[in-house]
Amino acid sequence: MHDFDELNAFASVMASGSLTRSARELGLAKSTLSRRISHLEARLGQPLLRRQANRLIPTEAGLVFHDYCRDMLALAKRSQAALDELREEVSGELAIEAHCALTRSWLAPVLDAFLARYPEVELTLRTCDTPCLHPDSRGVSVWLGKVPCSALRQESLGALTRGLHAHPDYLARRGAPDHPRELAHHAWIDLLGANRDGVALHHRDGSRFDFQPPVSRLRVDLPELQLDAVARGRGLGLLPHWMVARREHHHPGELVACLPEWQPEPLPITLLYPFGHQPRRVTALLDCLRQAVPEAWQMARQAA
Repeated sequence: MHDFDELNAFASVMASGSLTRSARELGLAKSTLSRRISHLEARLGQPLLRRQANRLIPTEAGLVFHDYCRDMLALAKRSQAALDELREEVSGELAIEAHCALTRSWLAPVLDAFLARYPEVELTLRTCDTPCLHPDSRGVSVWLGKVPCSALRQESLGALTRGLHAHPDYLARRGAPDHPRELAHHAWIDLLGANRDGVALHHRDGSRFDFQPPVSRLRVDLPELQLDAVARGRGLGLLPHWMVARREHHHPGELVACLPEWQPEPLPITLLYPFGHQPRRVTALLDCLRQAVPEAWQMARQAA
């Protein structure tokens, strides 16, 4: 049976070529590190390292054994990770990707609470322009909009409804539109690339109007920036009702709905993650995301 401290010592010196450097990296005395390698060589019955100039280089036996050493250390690491998942505490590394429209306004505070609850978790959050569809992905994604077919599990979290809004001062200057055809004469605050193919507005009576927004003098890539610009009276914008309600709670009267009977189709919000058994840290994150879904998203899904 091999001693894993000795295996770690040998692997470190193979990487560094120096007892002094490896001892410093491992936090050991140089004599302790040298003794561990000597014990390993004695157990194997032949030398693994030899000195050349000011470096330690492997012997032929050292080269052969190094591959097995790495495999044993990797297997030990995987076995420990598997055992860690059986413990009650949630720990380890997690990666999550999310559509930029959901990151700051919803996901950031949810993840902050998750990290406070599970202090042994290390989390990486990235925004993405396209949904993660790779079948080998071990992370979690939250996407806004339609998701193509993929090898990942797709779980609905709800839907996001949107409507046209403006600041009262803007409407006092330019007038409130009475029909979508009048929108072409208004200033437009565009969420970068979101409406390049136009917007289909649906009336409550079932009719439809295809609207091509005018060229915007201000284009932003975050919904929060778009909402801020509309609230400052820069023009009209298509904003999520959920975000508008939050803004109005803190700053009442800043945003007025325009043409409320005309709305685009709700955007689905989807949770993507691999099929099969998930590590405890992943299931804990999924549960946290499900519990944090706003009621407005669930109601919009039911209505859609």
